[in-house]
Amino acid sequence: MSWSGGARRPVRTAAALLAASVALLFCAASPGVAAQSPGQRIADALRTSPVYVDPSLSSAVDSGQRQQLVDRIRHSGLPIRVALVPLVEGDSWGGDARQLAEVIHDRMGGGPSIVVTLGEFSPSIAAHEWPADTHHAQQAAAAVFHQPDMSGAGLPKRLARAIDIIEAGNGDKVYEQATAGLRAPAPKADASSSPLARLLTLAIGPVLLLAAAGLLLRRRSRMRDLSTPFALPRSVFAAARRADEAQLRDRAGEQVVRLGTEARAAQGDPAAIERALDAYAAAGTVLDRARGIPDLAGVFALIAEGRAALSAAPDPLPLCFFHPLHGPAVRRIPWRPLGRREELRVAACETCLRAVRARRAPEVLTDRLDGRPVPYFEVPADTSLWAATGYGSLLTEDAEDTKGSLTARVQRGDFTRTLR
Repeated sequence: MSWSGGARRPVRTAAALLAASVALLFCAASPGVAAQSPGQRIADALRTSPVYVDPSLSSAVDSGQRQQLVDRIRHSGLPIRVALVPLVEGDSWGGDARQLAEVIHDRMGGGPSIVVTLGEFSPSIAAHEWPADTHHAQQAAAAVFHQPDMSGAGLPKRLARAIDIIEAGNGDKVYEQATAGLRAPAPKADASSSPLARLLTLAIGPVLLLAAAGLLLRRRSRMRDLSTPFALPRSVFAAARRADEAQLRDRAGEQVVRLGTEARAAQGDPAAIERALDAYAAAGTVLDRARGIPDLAGVFALIAEGRAALSAAPDPLPLCFFHPLHGPAVRRIPWRPLGRREELRVAACETCLRAVRARRAPEVLTDRLDGRPVPYFEVPADTSLWAATGYGSLLTEDAEDTKGSLTARVQRGDFTRTLR
């Protein structure tokens, strides 16, 4: 090594240090020059306008529609901020609408605010509020999804409706009204029935009522309590069984949104709430990629797992093994598939329980194998998550590879792996 080269090295080092110092001073003096995080960039844009639209969504909300939303927000006088950003798994906020809202709230300095974002699956929107429930913003955004006149409405109209409900401050009531149709209507009296038939009905009614009460008391010790606020109403499953695939997809979407709303509003064990939110995310994943009724039944099974976590039931049962759209199981029973020696313990609803005890074949959910309909559990387990797990019934067996939950299976990619 020559002395001349060695003499130049300190000069080059000093020059590099001087340049780095100048760059640091320049960045400190001009923070805007430094690269901004996505959350900070959105927050900065929202300081200028209460509506931020990601360039990829400009066709969904044009400049005129954006200005109308801005005018609506300013007229309300509320600290509403709308951030329309696509949510994708693996993005800066993990595809989580709440995390995006929290980042924006934090970057804008905290304080009272309402952040409206896209929901975690189309076409829902979500709202998050600080302090919580001041204007029932969360319920307001959820209500829009369920309102009949918003079905098929564009994003600007749904956002405008949500802002109006938030301004009115009655999102909880609007949500209850919008979801009232999810409960089965009371049967209508038959106007053509004869006076004698009506008389018999009046006479027999009390007797049947007493018999039903006695039956309920006898079963109370062995049935799960399905009256918790987080239990899926039986009317949901009654409607689901009558629905075609498109209607079933809509109903599944409604219940996914409702689970997310309830989980975020829940108070209690943080671990249970986290399990419910994981089930909500898994249900959304399956719903987005569902190819038929068996997959949509899986969405309901995941929702049931999330609701069970929120209800803190000591020993929750999954949905009916034979047909998940029958609803929650009432107990586990031994069952041997036709033509096989091995016996399984599966969760069954009351209807299927009676069928098995009477040695009748219960109604089963079918899937397609080689172009023909077969019971879903006859599909090879390596090509169907539902056949592998029995929609949750087989996850309590002793085999090591069946432990866990449906949610955990979806999280680790079993559902997408079995898609063909």
